[in-house]
Order: sequence, then structure tokens, then C-alpha cells
Amino acid sequence: KYCYWAFPGALGSQFCDDVINYGKRHQEERASIGKYGTRNDLNEEEVKDLKKLRDSNIVWLNDKWIYRQIHPFVKAANKAANWNFQWDWSESCQFTKYGSNQYYGWHCDSWTEPYNKPKDQGQHGKIRKLSVTCQLSDVKDYVGGDLEFQPRTHDDPGTIVKCKEIATKGSIVIFPSHVWHRVTPVLY
Repeated sequence: KYCYWAFPGALGSQFCDDVINYGKRHQEERASIGKYGTRNDLNEEEVKDLKKLRDSNIVWLNDKWIYRQIHPFVKAANKAANWNFQWDWSESCQFTKYGSNQYYGWHCDSWTEPYNKPKDQGQHGKIRKLSVTCQLSDVKDYVGGDLEFQPRTHDDPGTIVKCKEIATKGSIVIFPSHVWHRVTPVLY
């Protein structure tokens, strides 16, 4: 099985620029992890703990014009990689902004239990199965910020795999949400 499936340069440059400009017009917040949820009222110790794993800012986007571009690639990767997950729904997109020395350490995107949100029928009972990363900016504008995978098991920590296919603006990478991955520090 593949730990990821890539479509280098598949998203048009204009689409990438439109998402960047759209994301910049929205209020950003400190990126968090499951332990802290979406709280912006973290105390100094909690922020210090959070930054051991993740240091970036995000904007939540949930716009159909974005999904219309991305969903065909998710479906194609799910089939081509032979993951064959039953997939019929997407969470809000995280438009992530990495500044100098910001990163996202080793993590996986899936939870062990389905979402328990009875008031949100779109999310209730669902579990995250596939994750997507889109390279919106030109990689010539920064150094670092590499997407890496570590397809580990309980017995084997796995080998680190650098995703070289995302080195082109407009590249899209799809992977099972249980696969461990990180974004190395961005250096300018």
C-alpha cells in the first residue's frame, strides 16, 4: 500500500493564488492540536506545550469552489492507491500559514473514535480517513517546510519519506489520515 498519492502541479496557478488571497482576507488563529481544540485562550504554559508540536497559524475555509477543485483528486487517489475508503464528506479546510521557523511536528490526522457531534449530522459518526495537502505557494519563496511521512507500525517506527512531488506550486498530496507526517521548519 502507498503512504501517499501525489498529483504534481495539478491545481492551476490561478486557483492557488485565489485560495491564498481568499485565505489572507479571513481572520487567522493560532493553529492547535486535538488536546487543545480550537481554544484561543491558552495560558503561557499551554502555548509552550503546544509549540513543542505545532507552530503556525490557520484560517478555516469551507467553500464549495475549493472542494470542487480538490475532491476529484481525492477520489482518484483513493482508487489509484487501492485504499478504497468509503468517502462521502470533507471537513473544513485548514489554510495554514507558516512563517519563519514555524512547523508542524510528527502527528497523524485521524482519531480513534468517530466524531460524537449529534447536532452536526454531517460530522456525527464520521471518522477522518483521508487527508489532503495542497502546495499553494511557490517553493522558490522559502527553504524548508518539507512534507515528510513516516509510515510506522507498532513494531517498526518506519523510514522517513520526503514527499518530493509537492515541490511544485499546485501539487496536491492525498494520504490516509492514520499515516504519521510532519512539516519541517520553514526557513527563509
